[in-house]
Amino acid sequence: MPVIGWVCIHTVAQIFTWFQSFIPWIALALLLYIGGKMLIEGLRKDEQKEENKRLGKRGLLLQGIATSIDALSVGFTIADYDWKSALGESLIIGVVTALICVAGLYIGRKFGTKLAGKASILGGFILIAIGLEIFIKGVFF
Repeated sequence: MPVIGWVCIHTVAQIFTWFQSFIPWIALALLLYIGGKMLIEGLRKDEQKEENKRLGKRGLLLQGIATSIDALSVGFTIADYDWKSALGESLIIGVVTALICVAGLYIGRKFGTKLAGKASILGGFILIAIGLEIFIKGVFF
């Protein structure tokens, strides 16, 4: 995603400079929607439905997009780098992210059933906070 953000700045954004002002709004809308949905699901007391409910392809895709928006915005911030530096930064981000995801899988396997509702609430707050951060930085700074 950082490489895609870097490419967007060097190609698409130069062609469509008018679109740059909409990026914080789009990020805010997506992250508020998904974060709010996670909050609502985490606050619901209907645990039987949650145990039987699996994450569908559409939900997984939406969550993947929402959590990748922050990495995409990093690509916008490294726009001044040459392509080798941008690729190196992106590889570092990818390796660190992969390690954190593996750690998260192990922790989730160990504590997932005990903290399932609370994790959804925390995740919702985090996504909303990321959306607000991107929006505030993009609009006001």
